[in-house]
Amino acid sequence: MPNSSSPARKLPVNKPQPSGNKAPGLQEVTDNKGFKKVKNKIKLFSIRLGMDMTFLFLVIVLVIIGIIMMYSASYPAALSSKNDSQLYLTRQSIFAVCGLVAMIFISYFDYHHFHLLAPFIYLIGLALLVIVLFMPGDPKRWINLGSVLSFQASEVAKFALILAMADWSSKHFREMHTFRYGVLPNVIMLGIYVVLLIGEPHYSGVVIMVMLGAIMMFLGGVRLRYFVIAAVAVGAVVLYLVATDKLGYAMQRLDGWGQALTYTTEDLWQTTYQTRNSLYAIGSGGVWGLGLGQSRQKFMYIPEAQNDFVFAVVCEELGFVGAVLILLIFVLLVWRGITISMRAKDPFGSMLGTGLSAQIGVQVILNILVITDWLPNTGISLPFFSYGGTSLMMLMAQMGIVLSISRTSNLEKI
Repeated sequence: MPNSSSPARKLPVNKPQPSGNKAPGLQEVTDNKGFKKVKNKIKLFSIRLGMDMTFLFLVIVLVIIGIIMMYSASYPAALSSKNDSQLYLTRQSIFAVCGLVAMIFISYFDYHHFHLLAPFIYLIGLALLVIVLFMPGDPKRWINLGSVLSFQASEVAKFALILAMADWSSKHFREMHTFRYGVLPNVIMLGIYVVLLIGEPHYSGVVIMVMLGAIMMFLGGVRLRYFVIAAVAVGAVVLYLVATDKLGYAMQRLDGWGQALTYTTEDLWQTTYQTRNSLYAIGSGGVWGLGLGQSRQKFMYIPEAQNDFVFAVVCEELGFVGAVLILLIFVLLVWRGITISMRAKDPFGSMLGTGLSAQIGVQVILNILVITDWLPNTGISLPFFSYGGTSLMMLMAQMGIVLSISRTSNLEKI
């Protein structure tokens, strides 16, 4: 038995033998450590954790269904006015392909860099809203680039406002409950855009812009009492404008609202013509619909059926069941986008992605209320369905930002 005073026996240690080959990963850690730090600071694009395939699938499904239904609704008008039944289909398909490329490209773009771009994009939106005021025609909503190309400035402005508010709120997240940081700057950013939209006039754009601004302020942490004060103030202003007859164009839009099926004069019959035929289309579709391509109201009864009233043709051809399924896809898209955004790793990603997803939901709800005569006919397009290159490409680019956010969000990708 060994003596307790004797030194403890040391266990043998296996010393690493010199070798020309280093352990896996060691070379990368030792040699590339400094390079990686520099690279992470300057890189604009990254695969990161991979995009959310569920969200991507929902966007593509809506775009495909939207193009099919837009073509079904548009070919009578295109054949009658342009002698080319596939005119709108060809143009919308080109816009969709360009939008898809932009969406995938932006999904690899690190959305954090939009922090630096936010002020510039807001100024671009401001400049476009000013330029459109000098365009010919009334109302002034389009910037024409020759006889073929044109785009709607308000579509860019919607994104610019969401981005600017998300940028400001994320930088002052702990101070958004105050009037100085939470209310005043956001009201100024929103108010400038609203004044310019009223100048066009573009009241449907005003409604959407105000709703998006309120959503972004709520997400940023603005206290509820400020929303109550704002609602009372806006109500008082509207009542004053109505009483003094200073809302001429807007009041024209209100004529016939809710009276599409109960018109009593010749003027009301003309005023409610589009909405009334929209209701006829929805009613004639029944539960199962008349069948794809079998709509009757699209044959010059619903003016410009490929635009704001395209969903009325959807209801007529696909019926209640088809319309509900499409609305369900919209719900899933908005829900998935908000889920992705709320699990982002920073407030900027959460507010930006949620705002962009909420825009889809807001426009879908307002469009459905318009075609069913629950709201005045104010020209609100249906995302991914209504004809328009500016709207489609902007929406798909914005969905690319949500996909970029999904690459870093704490969400299982399926």
